[in-house]
Amino acid sequence: MTSGQVGPESKGVFMPENSTARVANNNSVIDLLKIMKDNKPSEMADLLSILAHIDSMEKQLDAAVNELAEIRRDLAEARKFNNPIAGLLHNAETTLQSKITELHEKLTELKTAVINGCKNALDAVKQNGFNALDKVAKFFNVKPLLENMRDDLAKNISSMDKIISRIESVSSEYHETGKHIKNIGRALTGKEPVQEAKPNGAMARAFEAPFKTERNLFSSMKDNVENAIGSIMRLEEKAAVRKPTIKDTLTSCDKKAETELAAKPAPDRSKKVEMSL
Repeated sequence: MTSGQVGPESKGVFMPENSTARVANNNSVIDLLKIMKDNKPSEMADLLSILAHIDSMEKQLDAAVNELAEIRRDLAEARKFNNPIAGLLHNAETTLQSKITELHEKLTELKTAVINGCKNALDAVKQNGFNALDKVAKFFNVKPLLENMRDDLAKNISSMDKIISRIESVSSEYHETGKHIKNIGRALTGKEPVQEAKPNGAMARAFEAPFKTERNLFSSMKDNVENAIGSIMRLEEKAAVRKPTIKDTLTSCDKKAETELAAKPAPDRSKKVEMSL
């Protein structure tokens, strides 16, 4: 297996360098989690949740690549027997390959953003102490990436539904044609014609199966993306309502005293001069 591929059947699917490295194994991620464990355990739980959802998405995307290999085998089989569904499978395979490639790229971008967020948080701790983690969410600018992935996955699910529907339609047309041919033969032998075409059977189910699996994988990925967005939002909410530290309170009191002193009118010294005379 060469770098940038998943298995021998992944030909044609772009796999970014280091895309298979788990983000949770990154040193910066590990170091930040250790610090958060002692200082921000609640926020650490949210970050761990995000990492778990990313890990699940990677596994589901790898499964989608494997399922794409199954579709390629079906396509080869359809071409071998001149099945009219071959053209549809070819277009569907090309579309699916493009969608999987895009998801790999965006997932890699998401992982990079999380790692960079951890590095930035660690740098902030070195410069400003553990209080820098009070608003740790600001270091993870990943919500727009996740929202974009969510929208793409919704489109992918819709695309799979259309492909499945089209396979059923082509299969029905195939069976209808078969009925007419069969009736010609029955008419020549004096038999009654068949009135109903056979319902979609093994052929339709076989060709639909991998696309249904892809749909389910995209749906599961979308669930993980939405849950990761929820974890990010919880981090943002905790940052917004965090309690001020003693240092914050003292600083606030000092600034208030300075403001009140500056606003206090200066004493009228002219009156004191008149009284002394």
